[in-house]
Amino acid sequence: MAVRRDQNFIIRWLRDLLCGFLIGAGAILPGVSGGVLAVVFDIYRPFMEVLTRPRTAIPKYWRWFLPIALGWCVGFLGFAKGIAAAISLSNTVTTWLFIGLIVGTVPSLFREAGKEGRTAASWGSLLLCAGAVFAGLFYVSRIAEVTVEPNFWWYNFCGVLWGMSIVIPGMTSSSVMMALGLYQPMLEGLARLDLLVLSASLPGMVLAIALLARLVSWFFRRHYAVAFHGILGFVLASTLVIIPTEYGPGEPLLSALCCVGGFLLAFLLARLDKKIQT
Repeated sequence: MAVRRDQNFIIRWLRDLLCGFLIGAGAILPGVSGGVLAVVFDIYRPFMEVLTRPRTAIPKYWRWFLPIALGWCVGFLGFAKGIAAAISLSNTVTTWLFIGLIVGTVPSLFREAGKEGRTAASWGSLLLCAGAVFAGLFYVSRIAEVTVEPNFWWYNFCGVLWGMSIVIPGMTSSSVMMALGLYQPMLEGLARLDLLVLSASLPGMVLAIALLARLVSWFFRRHYAVAFHGILGFVLASTLVIIPTEYGPGEPLLSALCCVGGFLLAFLLARLDKKIQT
C-alpha cells in the first residue's frame, strides 16, 4: 500500500512538473496563453484561489507549488532561447507555427467559454472585444507602424503583459509585443539572462498578477460567459493581426507545414491532461 502511494506521488509530481513546463512555455509562445493551459490542466482555479484566499488555499495546495514553479521556470526561460533562434532563421515560418498553436487552442477555449451557457451578452462581448483589439493592433502594427525602442520601462510593460496572460486565460500577450516590435529583443534578452530584461520584466509580471487576481476572480465568478467570450474575441483578433504578408523562397510551403504542426500540437495538449490523469 505504501509503495502504491509513493508511485502515485511520483506520477502526480511529474505530471505537475510537466504542466508547469507547458504553462511557462505558453507564456513565451505567441498565441498560446499560459492561463488557457492552466485552465486545460485544471490548475487555474486552485492558482486563483491561492492568490485570493491564501490562508485557506496554501495548506490545501502547497504540494503543487514546487513542481509547477520549477517546471514553469524551465519552460519560460528554455523556450525563450529556442524561439529566439527560430525567429532569426525565419520570422515568417515561425509566426505561422505560432498561428497554428493559436488555432489549435480555440476549440478547447470555445468549449470552456460555453461551460455556463451562451447569451446575447456573451456573443456581444466576443464581437466587441474582437473588433476593438483588431482595430487597435492593426492600426499600431500596419498603419501607424509603431515600433518602440526597448528599455527598462518597455521591458516592465512586457512583464505586465505576461502577468496578465497568466491571470486572464486566453490573453496572448506575445502578439501585442510582436505588434510593437518588442518580442524579439525581449526573447534575446531572456535567452542570455540579461539582467536589465530580468530585473524589469519579472517584477512587472508579479505586480500584474497580484493586482489583477482578485478583480479577475470576481468578474469570472459573476460574469463567466461574458468574460470568457471576450477573451475568445481577443485571441481571434490578435491572431489575424500577426498573419505574415511577405514570403521568401520556399517559405509558403514551410509555413503551411508548421501551421498544421502547431495546430496538432496545441490540439493534443488540450487533451493531454486526461491522458496523464489516467
